[in-house]
Amino acid sequence: MNNQSQNAIDIVLAESLKELAVTKPIEKITIKEITDKAGVIRPTFYNHFQDKYELLEWITINELFSPIEPLLANGMLKEAVTFVLTEMERAKDFYRRAAQLTGQNSFSEIFTRCVSNEVSKYIDVESLAGIADYPWLKEEVVAEFLAHAICWVTMRWINKGMIVPVEELTDVYIKIFHSPIIEVIANTHNKTKDKQ
Repeated sequence: MNNQSQNAIDIVLAESLKELAVTKPIEKITIKEITDKAGVIRPTFYNHFQDKYELLEWITINELFSPIEPLLANGMLKEAVTFVLTEMERAKDFYRRAAQLTGQNSFSEIFTRCVSNEVSKYIDVESLAGIADYPWLKEEVVAEFLAHAICWVTMRWINKGMIVPVEELTDVYIKIFHSPIIEVIANTHNKTKDKQ
């Protein structure tokens, strides 16, 4: 991505893609349609983004993940998760279309990468991995595990019409972060210790 910070052109292009995606699958939206709706010329698009999938990633980072960094930095996991889900629910039609993307440039892949990055930065996965003394159980493995679990639940929520209330889904995320991985690692560690 050329630049992940926000500027006026990035915002206009993002709004254009989001508006178009309400009525048309993202994979069928052309750069020309995005630029026409945004009122800019095609070269302007390419000065900011390589393709529409990079624009989708920019939207994901800047609208969902960048705003929660201060919350996560202050240990406010529940508020951060609530923010992300509320923003997705607010732009329900766009995220429904985004979730339908499959393959290399899928929203699921982008979302998983973003969650993994945030987990690596703000969740103490190193101490989780330290519970079990296995050389392969590194910070990135735990972060990817949590990211895939969160992504799977999120994509299911979106694809089922976001009918589960944000508060309930937030509770599920908090449990994913605090229970399963700790229990799995702790149980494995305890069994290994008992055998010694």
